[in-house]
Order: sequence, then C-alpha cells, then structure tokens
Amino acid sequence: MPEDFKLTLAALRVNKSLTQEDMAKELGIHKNTWMNWESGKTFPDIPDLEKIEKYFCVPYKNINFYP
Repeated sequence: MPEDFKLTLAALRVNKSLTQEDMAKELGIHKNTWMNWESGKTFPDIPDLEKIEKYFCVPYKNINFYP
C-alpha cells in the first residue's frame, strides 16, 4: 500500500462485507461507538486503535479517521 494511501473506517468495514453492528461485535464495542468513529464524531483510544489495526491488518497511519 502506498505510504500516502488512506482508507476510512467505513471503507475497511464495507470491504469485509460487515455491517456497523457486525464490526462492533467483532471488536467488542457498542454499535454506537463504531458509528461515532466512522462519522468522525469521536476517535478510538489506543487499545481500541490496536484492535482496529489487528483486525484489518492496517497500521493506524493508513486509516483516515475523518469521513
């Protein structure tokens, strides 16, 4: 993946054919938490960010946290 290439959380989720509810269950968080991250209203803390990186196999620097 090019250094400057970034994916949104929504794109990562849709690429795996998951709903927001599915994604929340996968990470062990509330659905509204995922929805807020995806919309850019709030941002994941470090432990949750690490879960996202591990789940998608994408470093945080390649994730765009703004919709």
